[in-house]
Amino acid sequence: MPGDIDTPTRLPAIDGWWSEDGSGAPHLLAGRCEQCGTYVFPPRANNCPNPGCDGDSLAQVPLSRRGTLWSYTENQYAPPPPYPSPDPFEPFAVAAVELADEGIIVLGKVVEGTLAADLTVGMPMELTTMPLYVDDEGVERVVYAWRIADATSAKDGAA
Repeated sequence: MPGDIDTPTRLPAIDGWWSEDGSGAPHLLAGRCEQCGTYVFPPRANNCPNPGCDGDSLAQVPLSRRGTLWSYTENQYAPPPPYPSPDPFEPFAVAAVELADEGIIVLGKVVEGTLAADLTVGMPMELTTMPLYVDDEGVERVVYAWRIADATSAKDGAA
């Protein structure tokens, strides 16, 4: 039963794409080619995505928590089944965030309450999490999301 000591009430919607560190800060997980250093997200264990590399072993590594807004859009329609969608549907922003240290762009939902009109290409973004839905067992399923970074999080080393 949800709420029991042994039953989690909050779990990732997709296992293996992100984890939380000891402070509760989320980190995306990626595959990194052990031969050429190319990153890939979502993570996988083999087959380097770099067409110039024949590496087949990818290590699982955390990605940077902060990046720069590379592009964005606003989703104006509900996803079709079997994907969960709130009723009534509310439009939401989607961001492509460039992680300069890794040389990768990661697409993700922007936190609730942020619309495309609030975003500007080049602005700093940071990783967070947000609820996606509650499953049939009452467990809240959580996804990674982007939010506009503020000066406090940059000073506090939320990178």
